Amino acid sequence: MQKVAYIMFKLEIFIPASHFEILREALREAGAGAMGHYDSALSYSIVRGCWRPLPGANPYDGEIGVLCEAEEYKVEVLCRKETLRGTVDAVKAVHPYEEPVINAIPLAAI
Repeated sequence: MQKVAYIMFKLEIFIPASHFEILREALREAGAGAMGHYDSALSYSIVRGCWRPLPGANPYDGEIGVLCEAEEYKVEVLCRKETLRGTVDAVKAVHPYEEPVINAIPLAAI
């Protein structure tokens, strides 16, 4: 069986619309979304998220113990394996959520 190489990751990041521009800049500076002769290549869509802050949380939005819902953006961007850690750190540095949702999905080189 041939070993699968993961050289790229797709990041899915959920963030309030108010922080989209600063996130886009942080992603560009980290090298995410760079493909060929382009940079800043990403997509985003409006989604509805829900969460309930538990005791001890310091929520960006919502109240402790109350189920909350709000519109946010789901941002999808490609990232090279060698820049993954720096990109995730850059996202966390500009993200307002106490526990940001950042999914890093490995993409097989085919």
